[in-house]
Amino acid sequence: MKKPLLEFTDKGIYCPPAKVYLDPWKPVDKALITHGHADHSRWGHKQYITHESNVPIISHRLGDINVSGVRFRESVNINNVKFTFHPAGHIPGSSQIRVEHKGEVWVFTGDYKTEVDGVSQPYEPVKCDTFITECTFGLPAFKWTPQAEVMHDINTWWAQNKAEGKCSVLFAYSLGKAQRLLKHLDPSIGKILTHGAIEKMTEVLRPMIDMPATELITRDTKKEDFKGSIVLAPPATHGSTWIRKMVPYATASASGWMAFRGARRRRAIDKGFVLSDHCDWPSLLESIEATGAEKIICTHGYTDIFSRYLRDLGYDARTEVTQYEGELAEGDAKKEEEETSV
Repeated sequence: MKKPLLEFTDKGIYCPPAKVYLDPWKPVDKALITHGHADHSRWGHKQYITHESNVPIISHRLGDINVSGVRFRESVNINNVKFTFHPAGHIPGSSQIRVEHKGEVWVFTGDYKTEVDGVSQPYEPVKCDTFITECTFGLPAFKWTPQAEVMHDINTWWAQNKAEGKCSVLFAYSLGKAQRLLKHLDPSIGKILTHGAIEKMTEVLRPMIDMPATELITRDTKKEDFKGSIVLAPPATHGSTWIRKMVPYATASASGWMAFRGARRRRAIDKGFVLSDHCDWPSLLESIEATGAEKIICTHGYTDIFSRYLRDLGYDARTEVTQYEGELAEGDAKKEEEETSV
């Protein structure tokens, strides 16, 4: 029986002929990394290879690492295996990884979305034989409202809170979601204030993305500075002492999980905006069809339901267990908690 080009091991996705791993979750010698979220780029590898725009991101997150960057569609040949990075549209610096060896082509998506968000390099379909896809939101119930409408609703919410003399606190992951929101916030409404984790990551990304000005919240930030302003803060800060001096305030979360009834109530927030950095159900199906792949491997998300539906459509689809967590793992909770004291 022919050995697969990519194997799922206890360390991560492994390419035997090249002796390299893709987004491994345990320390390895050589790792190809799709993007900077904590479940896909972990500390401890001897060598990292990623897209050039992701180099400053993972260097900021992981510290002093041995990392090299490549351009989109630039070939990296390792032991006669050809690797290329292609835009994934998930967050800034995100890529899919195409793997070609002896006429066989696999694509590993990492995380991805097809909606153009204004901060990420837009998703690019890549033809392949086998497609390894996430399915974080792989249920028919998930169908996203266009970003422009969601951002209009967010800016309207902010303006209404300002009219009532309140501060608006908007919870978002510090890498990707926060910059996407910032890009489309209307600074004519008021000041945009940021938590330390978000401010630091935004500063890393400013050379690549044009975004409105922000002000870092410090111990010297006065109570009156919060009135009518909007605060971008990581989810880990919700319910902490850090937000007490912002009273009176209204809270909101921007996440795909806000599509679930009761999600806002369970998280004890005032408003939920459905905005995800992952594909919805129609986008997943359209993306898979565009690859021309016959074999589909579903990793994190609603893998069993989604793969069963794909088999009903005629695909050779199966699931694999990984340690990727989709939208549940996109905050760097430890770092955010450490920076909440300021």
